Amino acid sequence: MLEGIVRESIGKRTAKVLRRDGYLTANLYANGVENIQAAFKRGEFVRAVRNKENLAFAVKVGDTEANVVIQEYQLHPVHGEVVHVDLRVTVPGQVTNFLVPVITHGTPVGLKNKGVLVISKKRLKVRGAIEDMPAKFDLNVEPLERDESILVRDIDVPAKCRLMDRPDVSICGIIKSK
Repeated sequence: MLEGIVRESIGKRTAKVLRRDGYLTANLYANGVENIQAAFKRGEFVRAVRNKENLAFAVKVGDTEANVVIQEYQLHPVHGEVVHVDLRVTVPGQVTNFLVPVITHGTPVGLKNKGVLVISKKRLKVRGAIEDMPAKFDLNVEPLERDESILVRDIDVPAKCRLMDRPDVSICGIIKSK
């Protein structure tokens, strides 16, 4: 379980001090749940996110324990480190939108014909309860030829979930290299 501290002050000056000390600022929220301003050690947060097995992971901030999902994050414009993250608290049975990551595996056939694999959507918006949510969408790109792509309508979703992206949007595809 990832442990963090509660931020007393939410101003810019205290956020800079926390970042200098190796912390990552965060906001925990959900519909019907009180917002919590928190801070996590940057290295521990990255380790917890990389090693999670489900879409949600457990955090403890002060006396509060909750399962959360990464809703949005902000990167530093120069060196690209994560400086702030918004965490949505998962309320069991509550239907809401989640961003589920897309992972590709395999080497496409179209790469041999002077093609390039382009991934245009790294996360898909899925509406449903957290219990029904898939941890990730794993796409096999091996059969893709040049000028072929995988669209949102080609993805299989669990019965109680619904994709919120347009069905004709391309997730990944092979284009001609220049």
